[in-house]
Amino acid sequence: MILCLDVGNTQVYGGVFDEGQLITQFRRTSQLRSSSDELGVFFRSVLRENDVDPTAIREIVICCVVPDLLYSLRACAQKYFEIEPLVLRPGIKTGLKIAYRDPKEVGADRIADAVGAIKLFPDRHLIVADFGTATTVCAIRSDRTFLGGNILPGVRLSMEALEMRTAQLPSVEIKPVKNAIGTTTIESIQTGLFWSNVGMIKELVSRITAQEFPNEPPLVVGTGGFVHLFDSEQIFDHVVTDLILAGLLEVLRLNR
Repeated sequence: MILCLDVGNTQVYGGVFDEGQLITQFRRTSQLRSSSDELGVFFRSVLRENDVDPTAIREIVICCVVPDLLYSLRACAQKYFEIEPLVLRPGIKTGLKIAYRDPKEVGADRIADAVGAIKLFPDRHLIVADFGTATTVCAIRSDRTFLGGNILPGVRLSMEALEMRTAQLPSVEIKPVKNAIGTTTIESIQTGLFWSNVGMIKELVSRITAQEFPNEPPLVVGTGGFVHLFDSEQIFDHVVTDLILAGLLEVLRLNR
């Protein structure tokens, strides 16, 4: 069995693959000062609760955008699983050609998303929108060239910024809405968050398509913790919530 870990600024998202099939998923709040023991106890416990024997884990692959957690994660894998994990970082084989001016700047999460999308939808131009702490939009050519994209505040981050940086605006439930106009303060925040994200993705997809893929429209793939907020808006050709885990599994395969 293979344990894949996507470590973001807000959550640790994990999944276990057995014979190429994702058999369980779990999430944990990211804590910058988590020790290897805290992580190890959590991972072994959550695996058992999901009917996975921790001793059956044979390989671990990690995508981490929180540098302060990486040492603890590696130590956790070594101590609690007796495995040296594969960490997605510059120099690891991904099968991508990176068109960034400095390829080392591309976040590991964006690379994993791109690799997963190419694995699932080969030989197609792709735009991948990942709704996490930050929302990222990435463009990938059919020849596996990662062109770049956009990074902007995520849905929850935008809501928290309103709450923290204003005197009278409250925290609200983040949810899909039907009306374009809110008639209370809470509704106004909810409509603003929802429709601004819908409009943003549509505009970015339109502009990226016109600039990079004018002759062959790309597949638009949605992923990330908040992607299902937008199910009713028909923004995406495909929604793959575990895209980053699929990408990590493929990265592991490429580096064996």
